[in-house]
Amino acid sequence: MTFASPLIHGKLIKRYKRFLADIQLDDGSIVVAHCTNSGSMKSCLETNAEVYLSKSNNLNRKTKFTWEMIKINDKWVGINTLNPNIIAAQAISNKEIPGLDMYDKVTREVRFGESRLDILAENSFEKCAIEVKNVTLKEGRFALFPDAKTERGLKHLKTLMQLKQNGKRAVMLYIIQRIDVEIFAPAHEIDPEYAQTLIEAEKNGVEIFPVQVIVTPEKIEILKKINYQLCTLNTSIS
Repeated sequence: MTFASPLIHGKLIKRYKRFLADIQLDDGSIVVAHCTNSGSMKSCLETNAEVYLSKSNNLNRKTKFTWEMIKINDKWVGINTLNPNIIAAQAISNKEIPGLDMYDKVTREVRFGESRLDILAENSFEKCAIEVKNVTLKEGRFALFPDAKTERGLKHLKTLMQLKQNGKRAVMLYIIQRIDVEIFAPAHEIDPEYAQTLIEAEKNGVEIFPVQVIVTPEKIEILKKINYQLCTLNTSIS
């Protein structure tokens, strides 16, 4: 995914009301940026850290800027939760993700029953339902999801299980927007119900694809698929 226009550099002053952030630009001016991430953003918030913003040309928008990324420990972390769906759709269409590189048609935002999943990928012999989640939470070498309790995410897992039972391929695709982690895992302590349901989903045939991307001010690119661990982190760390 390439950014349509050059991003604007600044430093984070503070994030507040979940969806807003005060940013000081390089010229000293302070602007309010929209933060698409409704979670806690734990492990990717640091006062005075470098950030990049995109600017909207939509005259009806109250906030002209969108917060795209933040530099943590000298590495960029993508925090715009709208980007992973774009990244995933483009990567699947371009056959950049091993295991999801056999589809000729990619449709976004497809309704299945009472849920709307992010992607339906198709070829001549199968249909694959894919839900995409943004991952930014880091604990040691682990990338964790979610960073706040998610009823919506739980609903999506249950939909994927039902679709698998009905004969479709079902994939949970986690786009990890940071490169300072090695293994994906569910955040048991933050949302134990989601973590347990993810374990159940895998047992019932839902495939788990944690995909790491490289975030830069110019573009976001697929790096690699990484391993995952579904048991609690304490089991492996002790």
